[in-house]
Amino acid sequence: MKEFDLIVIGGGATGAGIALDATLRGLKTLIVEKNDFGSGTSSRSTKLVHGGVRYLEKAVKGLDKAQYDLVKEGLKERYRFLKNAPHLSNPLTLVTPLYKWYEIPYMYIGLCLYDFISGKRGLGRSKIVSKSEIIEKFPMVKKDGLKGGVRYYDGAFNDARMVIALLQSAEELGCIVKNYTEVTEFLYEKDRVCGVKLKDNITQKTEDVKGKNIINASGVFADRVRRLDDKDAKKLVEISSGVHIVLDKKFLPLSEGVMIPKTEDGRVLFMLPYLGKCLVGTTDEKSKLEEIPHVKEKDLDYLIRHIKKYFDVDIKKSDILSSWSGLRPLIVNEDASSTEDLVREHVIVESKSGLISIVGGKWTTYRKMAEEVLDYMISKQNRKNLHKCKTKEFKLVGSREKLSEIKVRLDKFSLENKIKEHLLEFYGDRALLVCEYIEKYGKENIVKGYPYLKAEVYYAIEYEFVKKPLDFLVRRLGLGLIDKNALKESIEEVSKILKESVDLDEKYIKEAYEMCESDI
Repeated sequence: MKEFDLIVIGGGATGAGIALDATLRGLKTLIVEKNDFGSGTSSRSTKLVHGGVRYLEKAVKGLDKAQYDLVKEGLKERYRFLKNAPHLSNPLTLVTPLYKWYEIPYMYIGLCLYDFISGKRGLGRSKIVSKSEIIEKFPMVKKDGLKGGVRYYDGAFNDARMVIALLQSAEELGCIVKNYTEVTEFLYEKDRVCGVKLKDNITQKTEDVKGKNIINASGVFADRVRRLDDKDAKKLVEISSGVHIVLDKKFLPLSEGVMIPKTEDGRVLFMLPYLGKCLVGTTDEKSKLEEIPHVKEKDLDYLIRHIKKYFDVDIKKSDILSSWSGLRPLIVNEDASSTEDLVREHVIVESKSGLISIVGGKWTTYRKMAEEVLDYMISKQNRKNLHKCKTKEFKLVGSREKLSEIKVRLDKFSLENKIKEHLLEFYGDRALLVCEYIEKYGKENIVKGYPYLKAEVYYAIEYEFVKKPLDFLVRRLGLGLIDKNALKESIEEVSKILKESVDLDEKYIKEAYEMCESDI
């Protein structure tokens, strides 16, 4: 029976962060995910790396130290995030149009506090923006009653590819990485958890694996995993759903984003540039646990209604290129009146059997969460031979060389500029390795209108854990999240390559088409 120092359950942001941190510390680590890596919450975020402007407002208004600490920690981690994965993340300016005079100094002072907390890790100074500048930059904004606005800085990133970069980095150091591998039960010695029974959800084969330590980092499914160990485990996770829609770039032609600070129910709404499109989101309401969360019509209506409220645009549901719902794992709080009121901090709990679970948090603080849960685990064992956390300064796969130098080296390949830009943005310094696959398999596009090449599928099978069509099209490329019609057109070509390379079963091709007709 194989034996590991650590088995990590869950291949999203937190699990991938733990796998990398643990491997860097010298632990023999296995990470398993029952579906594809990042296929749940971690690929369905608002794509922001942020401290949380909304949390800061609550901290000040309610004199809430927990909210303030969350912002402070988030801003520290935002800096590290952008530094360690610069090919997948970047600073982003956001503009907020305001329609009451008193809102301008109110928002500006709040954002100056946001900058102050950032300190030397700040990305830029917030500014007041005149009415004329807002109209010039965003000609579709509602002009009636517009007084001006504010501009501030946060970060943006490619969430699904960030998961892959973390896992590639861990695997490079010796971590064993398995998707479509489900924990069906725990193994015990003297009432202490000592391993897991695994099922390969593609081949249906099972195996027992021993683990000196097991960490449950399965996000919204954390309680389900905990109840595999203890059927009476107390509920820790409250689930909130966030719906996003994607529109054509004409709705947001610049590289700046727009933040709408207060919707009709007090939430924050963003319009952001994403993969050449306009991303709008998000909703925030209590939800039930689903493998594939469904987008409700009322959520689409909500988002369209608020776009129309702030912009003079004739937008219809037919303009939506794609939509998706992501489930957020929030910490149960009996006193909160809604999921919007819950603080997105995290907790670490250990069961009687020794199973450690980490619950809650957000993408920006994935690294800190991993550090804390491993520090907790190691402190219980008094192991002095392990390294301390090394992830604060650790450059992820794809970020080891300067992109400016890679760009120069890419010029020797006769590729269109759009393709070169895409390769740099998605693969960083690994773009040169992808080019070797392009030289071998050609420059044929997967679908018209996008710079994505069939050669990338071969690379993704070899280096990015791809086993099914939607692994590549939805999570490695993000195509399914920005254009469902283009996704449908691409499945056949990608499936051909997968059938040739990994002997893909026909049922998974059928499954991909069926998922395109509902929610992905």
